[in-house]
Amino acid sequence: MTLQSRIETAITSKTGKDAEFADSKTAQGGCINDSRIVTLKDGRYFFVKTNPESKTCPELFKTEYDALLLLSAPGVIHVPKPIACSDDFIVIETFVEGIPATDWQEQMGRSLAELHSATKNDRFGFDANNYLGLSKQINSWQDDWLSFWRDQRLGLQLKRLAMITDKNDPILAKGEKLMSRLDLLLGNIEEPAVLLHGDLWSGNAAANEKGQPVIFDPASYYGHREAEIGMMRMFGGFDARCEAAYAEVWPLQDGSEQRISLYRLYHEINHFILFGYNYYRSCISTINSLI
Repeated sequence: MTLQSRIETAITSKTGKDAEFADSKTAQGGCINDSRIVTLKDGRYFFVKTNPESKTCPELFKTEYDALLLLSAPGVIHVPKPIACSDDFIVIETFVEGIPATDWQEQMGRSLAELHSATKNDRFGFDANNYLGLSKQINSWQDDWLSFWRDQRLGLQLKRLAMITDKNDPILAKGEKLMSRLDLLLGNIEEPAVLLHGDLWSGNAAANEKGQPVIFDPASYYGHREAEIGMMRMFGGFDARCEAAYAEVWPLQDGSEQRISLYRLYHEINHFILFGYNYYRSCISTINSLI
């Protein structure tokens, strides 16, 4: 059975209506995948992502499917509904992209705070490992945030970094010094875990036809809520109005600026590993600000 036939069969099974492709056009969404808007002969259309290299990323689409369901469950922000998935494809409902409302930033901030508040958990992690781009993200459940961030986030990234840099590169020594300070930076976190989007940059957010925020392409896990903001600050797109609106709903605790920089570093190192030395200076600069 061809890939198209399997996707058609999956849509038919999940929606109860026969699905037959009429047309497809390339779309943005997930830089490691082939993304398309598929129109069916009955006029319905869906967002379909496929990945011929999916065997190298087990459960790539299953973990995305599960995360989209969890993010949409509280009903506080528009998250496209997943329809079906397999090892090498995922089918998601489409939305009509519109012009962001004048208060889009404020809506985003409030909605994220409401999402986090509605998804509190007593442990950190996720039911499965998932992917941040092509990097495997380890999500084994742990009871405290310091241990989780040390073992499965920053510590793991530094080990990966050591595999691609010279052993005498100063970034490694600086990274180890930072690791020794984690208890000072994170040891007093007493907040519960919350469901994070996990990869929330401007390319994974948009506005629907009403101008309201939409989020997609998650790399979700249950973590400290400020980690969301760390990624949001990587490339811009979310401004001070967004963060102020978030804080109106759920104020950040003292010391948040240092922690947010620490959380951003995780993504900076990941981009260094995936895309090369253009991200070296930002990694060094962030580490220097924390040690």
